[in-house]
Amino acid sequence: MTTTSDEPTAGAARRRPRTAAQDRTAAQDRTAAQSAAPPTELRVYLTLRSLQRQFAAYLGTPTRARGYPPLEGDHALIIEVAPGLAIERVIDLALKAVPAAEPGLLFVERQFGILELHTKNTDDLERAGAAIQAGIHRSPADQLKPRVLYTDVIEDVTDQHAVILNRTRQASMILPGQTLLVMEMTPALYAALAANEAERAAPKNTLVDVQMIGAAGRVYISGTLEGVTTARHAIDAALAAIEGRDH
Repeated sequence: MTTTSDEPTAGAARRRPRTAAQDRTAAQDRTAAQSAAPPTELRVYLTLRSLQRQFAAYLGTPTRARGYPPLEGDHALIIEVAPGLAIERVIDLALKAVPAAEPGLLFVERQFGILELHTKNTDDLERAGAAIQAGIHRSPADQLKPRVLYTDVIEDVTDQHAVILNRTRQASMILPGQTLLVMEMTPALYAALAANEAERAAPKNTLVDVQMIGAAGRVYISGTLEGVTTARHAIDAALAAIEGRDH
């Protein structure tokens, strides 16, 4: 059958503009859906100013950066929430507020959801963070305080020890004879802050590995005894400055 000019086609019907009433209904439906979602626990809310060279390179490795790799000097927002799937709402809030922001890591593990988001300027990062906080009704004060579980400085690392560490490391190689700093902390994402601030304080050290996803976070840093001692003090100071809930 031939359609007459007086009959609207199916395509024309689909292109019909939405009415104001339909827009209001859609907005109400979105609000209702968000209200029905369970409360989101903000476990970690970290702003990393000026990513350091080695840590930025680590974040850009294929095993870690599943999105847009950050560059040295970028500013990063790193967030951990529970339940894990709540991180999908978090990234939606951030990217709709600041479309220019680049997500480097979006990961849902067994219990928690993790997001790394970076920008070239701090204003964009702050706007993205404000949108997240408003959307999940949480503030940085709601995060968990970091807790150091273990720390040690191992001098004069042996050949065999260096070889086996290098087989599993995700950053740069440790050399025999160097001094090794190891630290373990919870929540795991605080290892990101530890690695970045340690490098800022002692850039001649080598970032060997960072484990920032899971039950606990770990950093491995090698160098001279003086260098890793400086890094250890910088990590302690950075973690002590974090405000949040005890756990």
